Amino acid sequence: MYALARSLLFCLDAERAHDLSLRAIETAYRTGLNPLVASKPASLPSKVFGIDFANPVGLAAGLDKNAAHIDALASLGFGFIEVGTTTPRAQPGNPKPRMFRLPEHQAVINRLGFNNAGVDVLVANAERARYDGVLGINIGKNKDTPNERAIDDYLFCLERVYARASYVTVNISSPNTQGLRDLQEEETLRRFIGGICEAGERHASRHGRRKPILLKIAPDLSDNELDAIAEVLRNSAIDGLICTNTTIDRSAVAGHRHADEAGGLSGKPVFAKSTAVLRGMAGRLDGCMPLIGVGGIVSGPDAAAKIDAGASLVQFYTGMVYRGPGLIGESVEAIRALRPGAAA
Repeated sequence: MYALARSLLFCLDAERAHDLSLRAIETAYRTGLNPLVASKPASLPSKVFGIDFANPVGLAAGLDKNAAHIDALASLGFGFIEVGTTTPRAQPGNPKPRMFRLPEHQAVINRLGFNNAGVDVLVANAERARYDGVLGINIGKNKDTPNERAIDDYLFCLERVYARASYVTVNISSPNTQGLRDLQEEETLRRFIGGICEAGERHASRHGRRKPILLKIAPDLSDNELDAIAEVLRNSAIDGLICTNTTIDRSAVAGHRHADEAGGLSGKPVFAKSTAVLRGMAGRLDGCMPLIGVGGIVSGPDAAAKIDAGASLVQFYTGMVYRGPGLIGESVEAIRALRPGAAA
């Protein structure tokens, strides 16, 4: 059924198809037609960050930027949902067109630019949701906030989302906000992470419950840069790492008519690069914190490969564009096969 829907959606502009897909998932949920969209996978419990996950396969940030479709997306069978990226103030993002499909490569290029309705809208939407599973909230900075004041935006968002989030992801790796990736530089990152973690402890004391804080990094970092990030993380109170965001590397799609579009490349072409970063960071961190593997998952074996590379959990978004909700169960079953004795 999804193959037919995809052929129709692919006749539309990519961003319009994205919006229409969300509305269709919402309609299916509200009318009780979910079984026609996807069958939920059997449970595969996982405990990570001290949190119980129904299964280790999650939705990556970016699909539901304003947390407006949490219940509908959760009904597809994800073990956890991550919403955002959200910013202190609403912003329209970059000019359109800003999303491009590369079907031959099962890929997407986007330069959306943190388009969202602002953190207060996201929190209000999340509070209305009935979903009681694991909810990650991904936070960022406004485009017009200079890097020297970036932490103010992240602290503002952290305070707003803390009560509703199961965990919070700090996104400093999107290529679509100018200068954002500069926050990954060692000394800048050390000060930045220190400030975020200190604020997290204050919120934990005030709310009577500590929420894990995760960092999301880019796939385009050198070995020396990854060494430096690992050193910072080992000496911080950060709880986990997400490997990785989209890539600016176009070598895997060279020659495609959209290859020169600015933005982040996601989907199958980023799999090898993101998995190499994941494996490398797992080795550098040597078990001192859990990792989430994201980037290029378009099949069950891809999800299992992320676990083999050192991830405790996996996420995808672009894979849903090309494979539909069936990818969720396929990924759960592939990971189950890695766990001898795990019952279906």
